[in-house]
Amino acid sequence: MINNIISVKNLVKNYGEVSAVRGISFDVIEGEIFGLLGPNGAGKSTTLEIIETLRDKTSGDIWVNGFNLDQQPDEIKKVIGVQLQTSGFYPSLNLLELIQLFCGLYNRDVDGMELLDLVNLKEKAKAQVKQLSGGQKQRFSIATTLINKPKIIFLDEPTTGLDPQARRSLWELIKGIRAKGTTVIITTHYMDEAEVLCDRVAIIDSGKIIALDTPEKLVDQLVATGFERPKEMKKANLEDVFIQLTGHALREE
Repeated sequence: MINNIISVKNLVKNYGEVSAVRGISFDVIEGEIFGLLGPNGAGKSTTLEIIETLRDKTSGDIWVNGFNLDQQPDEIKKVIGVQLQTSGFYPSLNLLELIQLFCGLYNRDVDGMELLDLVNLKEKAKAQVKQLSGGQKQRFSIATTLINKPKIIFLDEPTTGLDPQARRSLWELIKGIRAKGTTVIITTHYMDEAEVLCDRVAIIDSGKIIALDTPEKLVDQLVATGFERPKEMKKANLEDVFIQLTGHALREE
């Protein structure tokens, strides 16, 4: 039996006369990696911030893990993890101290070293965020979403700016989190990333969902219209070449 852990019905968000989100509806199935894709300004970030209880909606209905957004926002906050920007961390605290700080805020007892080990940062426990590489910062940011042991985590463009090794390492981390039963909602501008990670994607443009399905079915639907790439695609791409030549191992200071 399919269990929808998030349901969004006729969601609208207006800013004065501007409609950022225009009556969208979608469901997220428990345990899947769901991608919300779209160009800048399409309304995807606004949509996620409303679900995360960070922004008010104009109208519509949202349920998260059975809780109604209008009536039980505090219950929703207990079951979600939201990726923080690295600029939001106290610069004077090391990683282990930051985790302990968040444990206090969430009133949770978490083994900090075990959590750091999960994201391959155990050896950086005494380092400050500013001393981390880009990939390490993103992995730590994801670790903070797991402190309250959420049922759902939201990741906003988690691999932007990362080199190929760090990007693929983060993909494995995200798949590993899902394998433990956590539902993942992700935004990304990298379509190859969405194809690799997402069970289903919703493409949003101008505040409306214009397509929603598995990546494979969306590609098949396009091909069925007679679409052909102007250049035949090879079995590998330049990133595959780069990884093959330099190895999968992360190279971080």
